[in-house]
Amino acid sequence: MGVASPYGRLILVVGPSGVGKDTLIDGARAWLADDPRFAFVQRDITRPREAGGENHSAVSIETFLQRRSSGEYALSWGAHQLYYGIPKTIEALFPQGVSAIVNGSRSVIGDARKGFRGCTIISIRAKTETLRKRLMTRARETAEQIDQRLQRATAFTVEGPDVIEVWNDGTPEEGVTRFIDAVMAERSVVTA
Repeated sequence: MGVASPYGRLILVVGPSGVGKDTLIDGARAWLADDPRFAFVQRDITRPREAGGENHSAVSIETFLQRRSSGEYALSWGAHQLYYGIPKTIEALFPQGVSAIVNGSRSVIGDARKGFRGCTIISIRAKTETLRKRLMTRARETAEQIDQRLQRATAFTVEGPDVIEVWNDGTPEEGVTRFIDAVMAERSVVTA
């Protein structure tokens, strides 16, 4: 009788705009580049590639809607006049023992918990003052849009036995170290 190989899990990274998810994911991607246990998944976003932000697959709204209706996304959502999709191809990673690290949304946590055999939620947090400063620095939103994002950030809490909180108020290096510690943790809720 052989020993079963470990099953990979979905590692869903969530948090409000300005909390530093992209910085932490990019830092972990560099740190874990040679670790075959982890794959960093690129999202489809209805935002031009040259608009900045994360490295993503830019798609038109029409392409996104067609892919979503064809069932090509494991998770998808809309926020702030944009659509986001996580390709269903990630499901092939899990039986190989590979965990997929995904920049997600708090709005799809329920779907992720229901749809994946093993799921860990990494909730990135930062103080409101830190979020405001970062949002102003990136200069993508108006002052009114920043206020709306900050209100949304404080109104949504992420809880559950599969949640690991990572506070990201310090240096990028400190944040990346905390994030990698969370990625390496084996906390998840496993469903049949």
